[in-house]
Amino acid sequence: MTFISKTPHADVVLIGGGIMSATLGAFLKQLEPDWTISLFERLDQPGLESSDPWNNAGTGHAALCELNYSPAAKDGSVSPNKALLINEQFQLSRQFWSHLVDNKLIGSPKGFINTVPHMSFVIGEDHTRFLKTRYEALKPHTLFRSMEYSEDHAQIAKWAPLIVKGRDPKQRVAATRAAEGTDVDFGALTRELTGYLGNNGVEINYGHDVTGISRASDGGWDLTLKHPRSGEHGKIHAKFVFVGAGGGALHLLQASGIPESKGYGGFPVSGQFFRCTDETIAAQHSAKVYGQASVGAPPMSVPHLDTRYVNGKRSLLFGPYAGFSTNFLKNGSYLDLPLSIRPGNIIPMLAVAKDNMDLTAYLVKEVAKRHDQKVEALREYYPEAKGGDWELITAGQRVQIIKKDPQKGGILQFGTEVIAGRDGSIGALLGASPGASTAVPIMIELLQKTFPRNFKGWQSKLKDMMPGYGVKLDENPDLAAELERATAKSLQLESVTASH
Repeated sequence: MTFISKTPHADVVLIGGGIMSATLGAFLKQLEPDWTISLFERLDQPGLESSDPWNNAGTGHAALCELNYSPAAKDGSVSPNKALLINEQFQLSRQFWSHLVDNKLIGSPKGFINTVPHMSFVIGEDHTRFLKTRYEALKPHTLFRSMEYSEDHAQIAKWAPLIVKGRDPKQRVAATRAAEGTDVDFGALTRELTGYLGNNGVEINYGHDVTGISRASDGGWDLTLKHPRSGEHGKIHAKFVFVGAGGGALHLLQASGIPESKGYGGFPVSGQFFRCTDETIAAQHSAKVYGQASVGAPPMSVPHLDTRYVNGKRSLLFGPYAGFSTNFLKNGSYLDLPLSIRPGNIIPMLAVAKDNMDLTAYLVKEVAKRHDQKVEALREYYPEAKGGDWELITAGQRVQIIKKDPQKGGILQFGTEVIAGRDGSIGALLGASPGASTAVPIMIELLQKTFPRNFKGWQSKLKDMMPGYGVKLDENPDLAAELERATAKSLQLESVTASH
């Protein structure tokens, strides 16, 4: 059997129904409303893989609490640069979402974003010294001006009672708190964005798997499609393709054959979270509390105790407990990793395996952990936690980037990377955190790389949508304060006054 897409030709095809494709589609609808766009998602709804609220921590990553974005140097100093960059990026996301809300292009922001203070919490002399150094490096900057620091148990208990109650009062602890932090349900946001796209002429196709991609004679792309449930097949031609399929992006990027895809590999890391839906417990904790990663652990495995808002209900999440699976997607295949090996990436992948034995050992140790050992890890952050109040859930898959390196042969890269064909007809995104929180600046980068001729003409529209676009807010305190107030009002968040 065969089927023909309603639109056999499209200006743009978006592969994947997650936050990245939805964000790119929303941009293109604003910038070029007459372009024809088709989106294909293999599952039955958008945002069910890594964008789903229970597949990620929902942190509005602004580097307010994530210590891995500002690690200590060998001399003990802390550079604020990466944290500043990530915070600037998140501010753009806030501005774009505010634009969509203000123009009634998406629904109530309460459905996808809520104010939840961001905290860092550490235990012991060395970690306390590091956290104070980090605080002193960040506090003078405009975007971190509201951050507070304390080593006092009583003060920390006011911020987050559960992490202090039952703790040894003599234990050395320290915490920072940024009241403007947020919790984001990226699944709900994805559905709002795809709803906007579907209502404005974008052809949305769920339950459709893109099985192949090949260069067309006119320089565009021919995509082969399959409807797994019915077994039907089809095809569509696109002038431009975005491979935003999360962990599934690597296979399609490799299939495209573009030179820019050569040498890339993927290292999948799975994970689990403890979830508590007991409202009496959840009501006692309003914060996202991030700690220090274990030795050998990947940055995405930083332990954290989070307040979550999903479907209007408040819950708590703790984790992640890292694991290993050869799937590249939660709903993927165990053959994903072996089938991703190519002559061009086998050397980088072997080099990474050799140089990351500590990571391998850490993952093996994590997989072997018993339930009671996982509860003990929870009690480091919530001393009076009872195992029976928490259920273990499986998180989304994260595929870390493996890429060529002239010195080491290959390196494991934590973060996200935009890959674009040199002719601008195809773009893709690989990697993980901070991911969804910085989807807006990431997609702007992709637009700049893939549509260089159009991009110059889009500048004024981008500035209209995001008044802070092209400006370093950290160097413009008045504009930063103005936009913080404006976006807080639009997104129905608490507006924060800087502490002095």
